[in-house]
Amino acid sequence: MAKRRANGEGSIRKRSDGRWEGRYTAGRDPVTGKQIFKNVLGKTQAEVKDKLAEALDRVKKLNIIVSDKMTVIEWCELWLETYGKPNMRPSTYETYEGNLRLHVKPGIGDLPLNKVTTLVLQKFFNGLLKDGRIERKESEHQPRGLSVKTVSNIRTMLYSVFEKAVAEHLMLTNPVAGCKLPKREKQEMKTMPVEGLAKFFEEAKASGKLEFYYLDFSTGLRRGELLGLKWEDVDFEHSTIAIKRQVIRVQGRIEEGPLKTKNAYRTIAVGEDVMGMLYDLKERMGGASPYLFPSPNGGPQDPDSVLPMFKRMLNRCGLETMRFHDIRHPNVKLSTIDFLPNFT
Repeated sequence: MAKRRANGEGSIRKRSDGRWEGRYTAGRDPVTGKQIFKNVLGKTQAEVKDKLAEALDRVKKLNIIVSDKMTVIEWCELWLETYGKPNMRPSTYETYEGNLRLHVKPGIGDLPLNKVTTLVLQKFFNGLLKDGRIERKESEHQPRGLSVKTVSNIRTMLYSVFEKAVAEHLMLTNPVAGCKLPKREKQEMKTMPVEGLAKFFEEAKASGKLEFYYLDFSTGLRRGELLGLKWEDVDFEHSTIAIKRQVIRVQGRIEEGPLKTKNAYRTIAVGEDVMGMLYDLKERMGGASPYLFPSPNGGPQDPDSVLPMFKRMLNRCGLETMRFHDIRHPNVKLSTIDFLPNFT
């Protein structure tokens, strides 16, 4: 029986083409578990000997003891707190923490790092797509599998987690790299028909939400950006609004947060109709809150309440259900709708 070559062992031979080759083992294949053989080439035996010694030195730097004892969830949690949290938004941290706790930990959390292969992860992702939804009352009528978008986000997170493990010499290769997911189906953007806008804004006025929706149709602001607007951001003299923050939900708390990107910090110009509407709104509020669209207690409004409210209004108007995000890209200019001035 042939002797198995241990990690880091190497050999040198002369090839039939006249070049010298050094072969060595560099761990095991993440899918099959078989030994990985690599080689270095050179014109002379001395050249290959130097190259082989350098390659073997890299292999020996792999921290086998830690890789064998540290589990996936232990490394993931260490990565999240040490490398992830200082460089991500609170909402992103909350999403990552939730995915680790709800999906990664029960699925592959107990595996040692050196047992994680592409095949193991592919089966894990496939399981999430088929039957990964957590059983909750609010999700009892939804499909049992997670969406491709959610699983893709988990894959992205684990790629970063294991990429850092490679950099820390806990793994030789990143096992996520070879995993495949179905292509995400792009959700078709819906637009509100011109004839539906009249009904919608009439309902918005009756519900006390006209200014909120009118401003969004006019500017295309994101949900959190709208809720984060304060009166100090509105320049009535120059007809501009500064976008400086957003309102987010973090671990059940409603609070202000930074915008998504540097470019999201901006100042936008708005029309006289918007300025007039906001001026009247400010007069009616009488300084009750620093926010344009506050919660009943004057603080920031829950961003998770926006979509349900929007869908209820659409339903009352007899309009087709659409995403709140879709009204950021209206199919008409509000200035062309002759009924709107009667509302301001």
